[in-house]
Amino acid sequence: MRINIDVLFPKVPCAYLSIDAMDIAGEQQIDVDHNLFKRRMDLQGNILDQPEKEELGDPSDEFIKAIKKLENNTADVCESCYGAETDELRCCNTCEDVREAYRRKGWAFNNPDSIEQCKREGWSEKLKQQKNEGCQVYGYLEVNKVAGNFHFAPGKSFQQHHVHVHDLQPFGGEKFNLTHHVNHLSFGTDIPGRVNPLDGHKITAKQGSMMYQYFVKIVPTVYKKINGEEVRTNQFSVTKHQKQVTATSGEQGLPGVFVLYELSPMMVQFTEKQRSFMHFLTGVCAIVGGVFTVAGLIDSLIYHSARAIQQKIDLGKAS
Repeated sequence: MRINIDVLFPKVPCAYLSIDAMDIAGEQQIDVDHNLFKRRMDLQGNILDQPEKEELGDPSDEFIKAIKKLENNTADVCESCYGAETDELRCCNTCEDVREAYRRKGWAFNNPDSIEQCKREGWSEKLKQQKNEGCQVYGYLEVNKVAGNFHFAPGKSFQQHHVHVHDLQPFGGEKFNLTHHVNHLSFGTDIPGRVNPLDGHKITAKQGSMMYQYFVKIVPTVYKKINGEEVRTNQFSVTKHQKQVTATSGEQGLPGVFVLYELSPMMVQFTEKQRSFMHFLTGVCAIVGGVFTVAGLIDSLIYHSARAIQQKIDLGKAS
């Protein structure tokens, strides 16, 4: 099932946001970046840069030269993962490699300034640079057709003792402003007449570290076109809930925007039909008959009114 997403976070930088998806079948997509894009925005909503995506097997000379240069630079380099090495990831040559190794181990990434790769790449400086920015997340997710959820939340996500966790320590206890605008959210292919209840939905966070939950009920829908083609898609209804998750509020949870969906056991079917010529002719006759009837009523009203007035005038002359 495809989930089409276009959500704007005017007060949360792209470097902070993580998008994850999971379902009751046990499948998890952590920190999704395939088919989902993050576009940096300033606080006035202006675009700062455009996300780029290379096609697989890009044959351009520039691309091939870049790959060869990278291979030459890293062929004999195997930097430390700081104790988080695994059989699949033995070397961490970039800050992102170290973060990934920590994530696989279920460790918190709480001191990037002590990691040589992160210092070299200026990871902390990038976070500070993007602090007063917003982020637009758009694209689509491919998920199993079972109940599940996806969410937008700050911090690198990882599994710790079979529990989904987001590492917020690099942000130093910051209270995130999770104001968000849902430009578009739909499940499946678009069809004529479908209304997506969250399109254009805007929420302004009046407090920091808010948790917004959207409970979505998905109704499978079949749309049969007049040419016999069938389009299988979905409609949905939604219920909203929000709460503040801080130590002082006493509420447990993670600040972010959560969409929790389940599928209805019922299915709706729409069928396109073309009206026959006789149906059209009947409609035209009904319209013509209606016009004549109304015209007759108006004519009768005018005639009787004029006659009554004339009688009063005649009576006045006689007297």
